[in-house]
Amino acid sequence: MTKKERAEFCVKQLKIKYPDAVCSLTAADAFQLLVATRLSAQCTDARVNLVTPALFDAFPSPATMAKASYEQVEELIKSCGLYKTKAKSLVDMANMLCDTYDGQVPDSLEELIKLPGIGRKTANLIMGDIYKQPGSVVADTHLIRITNRIGLVASKDPYQVEMALRKILPPEESNDFCHRIVHFGREICSARAPKCNDCPLAENCKKIGVKP
Repeated sequence: MTKKERAEFCVKQLKIKYPDAVCSLTAADAFQLLVATRLSAQCTDARVNLVTPALFDAFPSPATMAKASYEQVEELIKSCGLYKTKAKSLVDMANMLCDTYDGQVPDSLEELIKLPGIGRKTANLIMGDIYKQPGSVVADTHLIRITNRIGLVASKDPYQVEMALRKILPPEESNDFCHRIVHFGREICSARAPKCNDCPLAENCKKIGVKP
C-alpha cells in the first residue's frame, strides 16, 4: 500500500468514526478563531474555551483589542500560560489587522503569517475553517505524532509534515482530517497507551514507535 492509498484509507475510516469534524476551539468569527488559536499554544483547548468568553466580551473586535493595554489582556488570559508573550502578540496583531488589513482577517496564508504570533499552523486553520481553502493542513502535535505512527510521514518538523500531507491527502478532505485526528488522538491513539484493538486504522497502521 502506498502512502497515498494509506492516507485515503485513513480519511475514509476517520470520516466514518468522526462524521462531525469541527474545531474544538469555540469561536464566532475569523478574529475570534485567530485569537483562540494563538492562546492554545502550550495550553489545552478546554482551558482556552474557558478564558475566551470574558476576553471577547471585553475585546470583541480587532479595533477594540488594538486599544487595549498589554496588562489588560494579560489579566484576562493568565491561566492560559505564557500570558505576557501572548498578550503582546494579540494586541500587536489587532493593531496590524486595523492598520494593514482594514480590520479584516486576511484570506491568504502568506498574509496571515505576517501577523504577530501567527505561524503556519494557525494560518492553515483559518484558511481551512474560515475560508474553506482545499489542501489546508494544520500540523499540530496530534497530527505530527499520529501521522508518523501510522506511516504517512517520517518527520517531526511541522513544515515538512504539512508539505508531505499536502501531497497525499485529498485536498477537499485535508482540513476535516486534521480535526478528526485530534479527536482520534484523544480517544484512541494516545501517545503512551494507544488502544490498537479498538482502532479503525489498525489494519493499515505501521505502528511506528508503539511497543508490542
